[in-house]
Amino acid sequence: MRCVIARFPFDLVKSEVVAKMKGVKPEPVTGEYVIIGRHHYPVKQVGEVITRQDRRDFSAGEVTRALTRLGFTCRPAPGTEPALVERTAVETASAQLGGAPEQG
Repeated sequence: MRCVIARFPFDLVKSEVVAKMKGVKPEPVTGEYVIIGRHHYPVKQVGEVITRQDRRDFSAGEVTRALTRLGFTCRPAPGTEPALVERTAVETASAQLGGAPEQG
């Protein structure tokens, strides 16, 4: 799959990414991460390994998009999971004022 990371084109293949990450010790996850095999790697670490560029040259979003398109599971930073139920502005205000939440 062809993708652009830090303004440079790359032809990435899922099996090649797995091979490059084999034997690489995962760093502690503090931001977005990708699951490769049984390991959770920070996307910036994976981006650095597969592109051989400095982490400051690309964003986590660029690498996340590329890895997601390859079929890897990517997750947001721990503790930043989106809310499961989104409320309308009226429902939020009602809940803040002590109104009973609607059951749906």
